[in-house]
Amino acid sequence: MNPEEPKLVKSAQRTIEILEILGEARDPMTVTDLHRRLGYPRSSLHQLLHTLIAMRWLEATDDGSAVGIGPHALLTGTAYLDRDPALPFATRTLELIRDKLSYTTHYARLDGSNVIYLLTRETADSRRAVSRVGRQLPAHATALGKVLLAELTPREVGALLPAPPLARLTPNTITDPDALLRDLEQTRVRGYSLEHEQNTPGIGCVGVTVPYRIPATDAISCSIPIAAATDAELERVAEVLRDHANQLAADLRAEGIR
Repeated sequence: MNPEEPKLVKSAQRTIEILEILGEARDPMTVTDLHRRLGYPRSSLHQLLHTLIAMRWLEATDDGSAVGIGPHALLTGTAYLDRDPALPFATRTLELIRDKLSYTTHYARLDGSNVIYLLTRETADSRRAVSRVGRQLPAHATALGKVLLAELTPREVGALLPAPPLARLTPNTITDPDALLRDLEQTRVRGYSLEHEQNTPGIGCVGVTVPYRIPATDAISCSIPIAAATDAELERVAEVLRDHANQLAADLRAEGIR
């Protein structure tokens, strides 16, 4: 073990792993399912769950058969958004882009091998039932993630991503690391990323970085129905995104936000 790495406290690590698994789950999970996923001793797992429920980080279903994320997890998550000084500026930028292009627009940040969605501005005719804010997707499967991975060297990308094959979200998801590196090189040359139904069927995406940090950690994307994603339209969207992302970066630097 690297002597410079901090020693993890087992109970704290287990608590966080429980929260992360339940945060990703679409529905509450039974103790049996959690035990199968985590492999913790049942007595320890029960004690942790009872504590988290008592402190309202988790909620039990009415019949007590399963648990899911509770309200205090939401409060902590929104606190992260509330204290980020870049987001008020980004909010206005997304609204300008959305109004100009009439496409749903996202703002996200690279977090390890994933991107976390921090802001979304939906179009008036959006049919998405659940906002992506606060959710994460694999960076390799999104335009947001790929444009941020393109800021890194191939060696840095390899160290960041999980072992192959990469997670497949749709039949179009790039799961081969070498193919991903070729895609990232095209992104560097092009100046923006493209994604065709790699995480959501029927949707393509264009992504650009917000260059107020080096390497960039934040990006903006537009989601475009595949039927409308012609080469000319993708270039038009990319130009609008770049103009607004560069202005946003300039505004953030002027405010001393790094």
